Amino acid sequence: MRWFWVDRFTEFVSGSHAAGFKNVSLAEEAIDDYCPGYPMLPPPLIIEGMAQMGGILVAEHFLFEKRVVLAKVGKAVFHRPARTGDRLLYRVKMDGVQDNGATVTSTSHCDGELQAEIDLMFAFLEEGFMVDGPLFDDGDLESMLRMMNFFHVAVDANGTRFPKYKNL
Repeated sequence: MRWFWVDRFTEFVSGSHAAGFKNVSLAEEAIDDYCPGYPMLPPPLIIEGMAQMGGILVAEHFLFEKRVVLAKVGKAVFHRPARTGDRLLYRVKMDGVQDNGATVTSTSHCDGELQAEIDLMFAFLEEGFMVDGPLFDDGDLESMLRMMNFFHVAVDANGTRFPKYKNL
């Protein structure tokens, strides 16, 4: 994954929910180019940040053994723009898990105010369908999770820290 749209995990409970931050910075090229003269984080990138966090929540539920991809954005409501200098708090909650995918609801808050509400659906890619092999090169997903402080906060439903995953 080339772009991270989550800067840091602050909470992660396996099979339940996750939270984290995205800092909106003018140093990011997408922000400067999206709406000249009015720098803001483009709404699709807010959706992508929530999808990255939600996808990790779903993938971890399956011990990173399934290839999880965003399949559908069910609802996306934006209450205000995310401007430079803002810090978005993303919260993602797993709603349901089926054999072929999962659903999550997510919110973004800024300065204590609701910024966005997004419902997401994820699908599992079976071997041979659209892609063969893993979605990430060896060690890339683990490195990404380390950069976002996932392993500092991730716990199971009983509050126990995670062991190392064999599929990372």
